[in-house]
Amino acid sequence: MAHTRWLSLRAKSRNETILERGYKLMTVETNSARELIRHTLATLAYRGGKTMRGADADFAEFRAGENTRTPLEILAHLGDLMEWALSIAKGKEKWKKADSGTWDREVARFFSSLQAFDNYLATTEPLGCPAQQLFQSAIADALTHVGQLAMLRGLAGIPIRGENYFLADIVTGKVGAEQSAPHFEF
Repeated sequence: MAHTRWLSLRAKSRNETILERGYKLMTVETNSARELIRHTLATLAYRGGKTMRGADADFAEFRAGENTRTPLEILAHLGDLMEWALSIAKGKEKWKKADSGTWDREVARFFSSLQAFDNYLATTEPLGCPAQQLFQSAIADALTHVGQLAMLRGLAGIPIRGENYFLADIVTGKVGAEQSAPHFEF
């Protein structure tokens, strides 16, 4: 676990960066790659949840172009990716493309698969591959797709608010649909 201490200073102007405003982290980092992956899963839950909440019924089938995936297809793929990543982590790689269900069902599957993957990473069971390979494959792909959902929300006329994610309350192990409220949206 990292040992951290936050120092807070007064901001001198509105144009200062986060670190110039006084959010300085002094750390002796002792976390493992496995813990970083768990925090990345919590980040996926936080950012992914933000793209999924408040979407109207038509959003699931929105198509930005004739050759693009719908948000529902992207969401189903996110669940596939997390299930695949768990199978790799367990040393029993298996890809299974699930049929897209309803938006609500796929949202539940996404968070359920994140929880199962995080639960495994929280154990002392060995990983079936280096943690870096888990990150560079399914996890990095999932981050890309969450960004696609955010962009599609805007194109569909239901944008999400921008946020300073540096200040977000993203907690390792908190990978369910219930996430903290944003601290600083714009």
